Amino acid sequence: MGFFSKLRGEFIDIIEWTDSTDDTLAYRFRRHGNEIKNGAKLTVRPGQQAVFVKNGHIADIFNPGMYELSTANLPILSTIMGWKHFFNSPFKAEVYFINTNNVTGQKWGTKNAITLSDQRFGMLELRAFGTYAIRVNDPCKFIQEIVGTDDHFTQDEIDEQLRSVLITRFTDALGEANFPVEALAANQNELSDFVSSIMMDEFSQYGLELTKFLIENISMPEDIKKEIFELSRLERVDLGKLAQMKAAKAMEKAADNNGGASQGMGMGMGFAMANQMGQMFTSQKSEAAAQSATPPPIPGAVTYFVAENGQQTGPFDMDALKQMAISRTLHKESLVWKNGMDQWTQADSVDDLKPLFNHLPPPIPGA
Repeated sequence: MGFFSKLRGEFIDIIEWTDSTDDTLAYRFRRHGNEIKNGAKLTVRPGQQAVFVKNGHIADIFNPGMYELSTANLPILSTIMGWKHFFNSPFKAEVYFINTNNVTGQKWGTKNAITLSDQRFGMLELRAFGTYAIRVNDPCKFIQEIVGTDDHFTQDEIDEQLRSVLITRFTDALGEANFPVEALAANQNELSDFVSSIMMDEFSQYGLELTKFLIENISMPEDIKKEIFELSRLERVDLGKLAQMKAAKAMEKAADNNGGASQGMGMGMGFAMANQMGQMFTSQKSEAAAQSATPPPIPGAVTYFVAENGQQTGPFDMDALKQMAISRTLHKESLVWKNGMDQWTQADSVDDLKPLFNHLPPPIPGA
């Protein structure tokens, strides 16, 4: 190598990071003691951000693109270095490349069973597992809080801590959601969204964003699962037919295990049991049908008040008013009122009372 070639190699003129892995979150550009020279080319690829750090202070941040480094695009670093104008000398600065793509397919799961109190089944233990995805959305905070001086920071280095946070918050959310245990499977999407929403702030403290949180399965003890299945079937089965079917099976079993008189006795007992249970369910159905066939109560009768000699009398129902009309104590001109009317009205102007006067005989002449 010639002298000039060696001299050119002392300074870095191309700064870039080509990542062949999917789990690297931060990479410090390796200088090996070389300085960055004036006019160096910086290449930031899609899904990356470049962060310049000087003397422990985060200076300039570059989004995807190609840059020729100068005081124009390094304003913060120029201030730290004390460059008043354009700089010509090489400078030293750490360059971190941050992966801003989604890191997907990360696994989480409960190491120990979660104890949950259910209103229907009491205390029980559940286990759960699923996947999540994250990305760096604040490179400065991520370097300060997580990366530090690590020159090659991967997802594995923070995975254990993130899983602990996820499981803790998931356990709290499971209790706060208050879903019946048999409804957990049907509400996994809702529960996933709820857990994700309450963990956003905690991840943001590390400069991270939880972009996806999925619950793949919530498992419960086999005895609880079996009981839930049986109860769900009973809610959809005709209990009368179920009793008859079980009685028939009992008779078949008795017939197979016994012969002669014992066989007849077993069959008789089976028929008696089936008949008894059938009558019980028939009686229950009859009572339910009878209750549903009972007519509603008769609505209250319409009553009217009648004004006599400036005094309010009544109230009178329609039968009483009919007798009053026949006895001539209720006249067409009599003022009447009932609940809902705005004012006292003549009897012959009320639709309910008009028929009372249509069938009355005329007054007897000379009476």
